[in-house]
Amino acid sequence: MSTHAQERTLAPTRIVDSDHSVVRAFAESRTSGCGSDTERAVALYYAVRDEIRYDPYGAAITPETLCASATLELGRGWCVSKAVLLAAACRAVGIPARLGFADVVNHLSTARMRENMKTDVFYWHGYTSIHLPDEQGWVKATPAFNIELCEKFGLLPLEFDGKDDSLFHPFDREGHKHMEYLNERGEFDDVPLDDLVATFREHYPDMSFDRDEASFDADVEAEVAS
Repeated sequence: MSTHAQERTLAPTRIVDSDHSVVRAFAESRTSGCGSDTERAVALYYAVRDEIRYDPYGAAITPETLCASATLELGRGWCVSKAVLLAAACRAVGIPARLGFADVVNHLSTARMRENMKTDVFYWHGYTSIHLPDEQGWVKATPAFNIELCEKFGLLPLEFDGKDDSLFHPFDREGHKHMEYLNERGEFDDVPLDDLVATFREHYPDMSFDRDEASFDADVEAEVAS
């Protein structure tokens, strides 16, 4: 990786606010005692996956609500905001990280999500791409679904070892198809917010993405458990 590329993937942005004191404290505390970048990345993955509850009903799409510090303070987030947090936490401890996006088919969304989305396609599904030079270079990790939610959905939780890509759940515990890859959007140093919002407004016309208008405030875990 060139020096310029490394600088970009380590630099804080308005959304990937790796220089925020809350993000730095989170990253440093969760990697205390780790001896390598791989160990640090794995520790941060599990911290973001399981300490931050997955909740797509709070998917306001603004820099203020997507930034890593806001997700930490809220304690919950959706796939993009959790990917942002993992990227920011990695950058905070000196590990280059980017944001990756793909369109996927999700066969296990809830009835309420299907009613609001009018589709089972999740556009701009977010993951984190982490550069680990002592392993395989860029490795992909998806910290979206916390382990409790996986248990309620009947999913095998996504594991991450810092060596192999951990992208999305292909099958549930019963062997039924869960996610299908449709289209790779690419990897970015920051969230391509305008493109993401334009796609969402085109494909999810009945959903609101502004905090002041948001109606997706229910707890998805309670819905799955009911």
